[in-house]
Amino acid sequence: MTWLWQRCRGDRQAMLKFALKLDGVASFALGLLTVLIRPEVGMPVGWQLGLGLFCVFYGVGVFTLGTRANPDRRIVLLIIIGNLVWGADSILTAELKWFPLTGVGTALVLAQGLAVIGFAVLQFIGLRAASATGRETPPRSRSLA
Repeated sequence: MTWLWQRCRGDRQAMLKFALKLDGVASFALGLLTVLIRPEVGMPVGWQLGLGLFCVFYGVGVFTLGTRANPDRRIVLLIIIGNLVWGADSILTAELKWFPLTGVGTALVLAQGLAVIGFAVLQFIGLRAASATGRETPPRSRSLA
């Protein structure tokens, strides 16, 4: 499991990288579950397969971003916003019954929606910690000449 959480001494981006990798692994696994096993959740098959394939590719992309030395702040912000929208949409889908979800389907949609919101929170905390490194840089030396 060290590939998921590798903290170098003084690495303020470790939390952000961990949150991105965790999101990537969970999204990839959910996508594979959805595409290969296709549990009966009450969602139309086309929607289920499309969302599953999206999760597979999204998971690979987010995990890859988490392996970079310095993940791009703009992309991370897009991921955080996307996760918050996905989580809110999942909760609304279950509560407003946009699809005829089964009991298991409702539980899975709510659980993954809350998990995605949790990933967004972890990523935001990690992004704030990573941004703190810019404030700690020493001032430039000024030449008197």
